[in-house]
Amino acid sequence: MSPIHLGQTSALPQTPEAAILDYVPNPRPGRPYLVRFTAPEFTSLCPVTGQPDFAHLVIDYAPGETIVESKSLKLFLGSFRNHAAFHEDCTVGIGERLTSEMKPLWLRIGGYWYPRGGIPIDVFWQSGPVPEGLWLPDQGVPSYRGRG
Repeated sequence: MSPIHLGQTSALPQTPEAAILDYVPNPRPGRPYLVRFTAPEFTSLCPVTGQPDFAHLVIDYAPGETIVESKSLKLFLGSFRNHAAFHEDCTVGIGERLTSEMKPLWLRIGGYWYPRGGIPIDVFWQSGPVPEGLWLPDQGVPSYRGRG
């Protein structure tokens, strides 16, 4: 379970499927705590027009036996840059892949997508009920308000 990216030069994967996520042992197993990753400049492509789509992603998870290594997560998220998929597919797909591979106690992802065609789309997914005793802060991303 040795990370392949950490401390190494790693190229950006061409597709999300080609991206390899590294996981390392949870340094604090047996207790619920929350890990948050924020990606305010996430980019993918519209599968219809090929135009870029931008989102602010917030990934929260309570680790099980492993945690995701942050460099590999950065490369995985960056691999969406040339990936054509709808907002819902990107957001839910990221959450499902992390959940299936890492097997956290719990995971949620909020995809706060910037407007295209005048409509912002926010997509939320979670793996199940919040574990008892887990402190769950607000994701801190306000609803889109435009120019007021």
